Amino acid sequence: ELQQKVEEAELLKMELQMLETERVRLSLVEEKLLDVLQLLQQLRDLNISKRALGKILLSTLQSCRSPQPGKAHLFEVLDTLQQELAGCELLHQEPLEQGQSPQSLSNPLVISC
Repeated sequence: ELQQKVEEAELLKMELQMLETERVRLSLVEEKLLDVLQLLQQLRDLNISKRALGKILLSTLQSCRSPQPGKAHLFEVLDTLQQELAGCELLHQEPLEQGQSPQSLSNPLVISC
């Protein structure tokens, strides 16, 4: 009976470690997703064309076509998309004058299509 309790405790400890690992992974994915959404918001505010956004997305999907070993595919796609968006030329241009800047939405993470 004592041996059974020890085995149960070990199983629970392993399960707890797996849950903690998953929590950390999800936290990293959430951070990366927020970065991507913020970049998309900035590009939307700069009136980037749908065609340009489509090219960025297609480029990302093409480069992530076959997952790299040892890397979570979802995180790889988000990371690549974030890099593609961050490299967009519009983000590195001089900002518009104050009177010319587009109106932003009340929720900065809402993106209109």
